This record gives sequence, structure tokens and C-alpha cells, in this order.
Amino acid sequence: MNKVQNMTEENQMRNIFVEKVTVNMGLGNNPEELKRAQQIIERITQRKALQTMCKVKQPKWDIRPGIPIGLKVTLRNSSAKEFLERALKAKENQLKKKCFDNRGCFGFGIKEYIDMPGTKYDPALGIRGFDVLVTLSRPGFRIKKRKIKNSRIGKRHLISKKDAMNFMKKIFGVEII
Repeated sequence: MNKVQNMTEENQMRNIFVEKVTVNMGLGNNPEELKRAQQIIERITQRKALQTMCKVKQPKWDIRPGIPIGLKVTLRNSSAKEFLERALKAKENQLKKKCFDNRGCFGFGIKEYIDMPGTKYDPALGIRGFDVLVTLSRPGFRIKKRKIKNSRIGKRHLISKKDAMNFMKKIFGVEII
């Protein structure tokens, strides 16, 4: 009887964890800026950056499909958690309520890469900012992504905005403004 009570008090399927952290940098149509930004993002994350390509034509911005216009790096597991802790220090462990969406994910921007702890300024690279996007998950979320017999996640099992904010307060010590 005691084991059953413990399982109902703390359901393991309700635990929230960081699924991935995506670091994104938008640049536009400038190959020189792309090379410098790639060095910056690889220095910050210690991972190889992936170029994002334009999908639609925008004559005002001088871009067309197939041209690289940005960079991204996806971090998972322990490297994601470590990077998120460093990025939150750059934001002084404060996030705004509007950073969170209704599905429990959140994102924030860092204006200058030198705000990250342990990063030094390099005059050859200049100053660039980037976005940090965090996807939260629970055990069982795989059913919506699997190939065979994919299914929807029930409303009670989804991560709400309030759940995500409580998770960030409890695990990372973030102050919500």
C-alpha cells in the first residue's frame, strides 16, 4: 500500500525536462557576415553550425530561395542544460512572462555574444546577437513524433505556460518578471 501512495503522490510521467535548446542567428544575404557569425556561434556552443536557407522570395531584402540567410545549432541532453544555464546568466536569471508560449516552450534573445560568461570579444568578428529557443517535454511526448501509430497527447498531459514557468523557477532558479 505504501508503494502505491508514493507513486500517486509523485507521478514520473508528469516530470518536465529540457528536450532541446536551439541557438539561432538570422543574418540576411551577406556571405561575409555569415562566416563571422558562424565562428561566433561555434565558439559559444562548441558545436558545428547549420546554415538555414531561404524558402521564399523577398525582393525588398534581396533574398531568394536557396540562399543561406541564417545559422542554427541544436543542443540536447547535458550540453543543452549547460548552455541554458550560461545563457540565463547572461540574462541575469530573469525572463519575462511573454517569453513563454501556451505549449510550454520559451525563447529569449541575447543582444551581444560577449554577454555570455566565459566569452571574450574578438574585433575581427564584431558584435552579434542570437536567439535561444527552449523546448520542454514530458515522458510520453514521443507518441506525437513516432512514425508508426502516432497519436495526440491528451490535454492534461500537455505542458502549460504556468507549468513551464514553475519548472524554470524550481530547476534553474529563474525569476519571472
